[in-house]
Amino acid sequence: MRQRVMFGEQQDDAQIDMTPMLDVVFIMLIFFIVSTSFVREAGIDVNRPSAKSSDSQSKTAVMVALSATEEIWLDRKLVDIRMVRPAIERLKIEQSDISVVVLADEKSSTGQLVKLLDQLRLANVQYIVSTRPE
Repeated sequence: MRQRVMFGEQQDDAQIDMTPMLDVVFIMLIFFIVSTSFVREAGIDVNRPSAKSSDSQSKTAVMVALSATEEIWLDRKLVDIRMVRPAIERLKIEQSDISVVVLADEKSSTGQLVKLLDQLRLANVQYIVSTRPE
């Protein structure tokens, strides 16, 4: 039977239960956090030389950039050549199967690139010298 509301009486407002919607939002948030891949960027744009024998890598963890002015960038921070090895070793403790991609500008000196690769070799990590894709 239908109830009539008389003039002057208040009718209770219908309320929507927000709990299921909040559950769905939190589940989606957890899904996006878990499915996100974290890549440590170098921090600068590098004009890389091209190579005919380059291979593309699908998954990398750390990018190190060598600029044309001999600056070394790691994780969007300018670092000294002597700090590359300790920084990589610290990252290696956090993630054991770390790999490094070296982005070297075509105007950077070979000597500085060799010093950088030597620091990566001393840190005992796998590294790849990246070139511009054709």
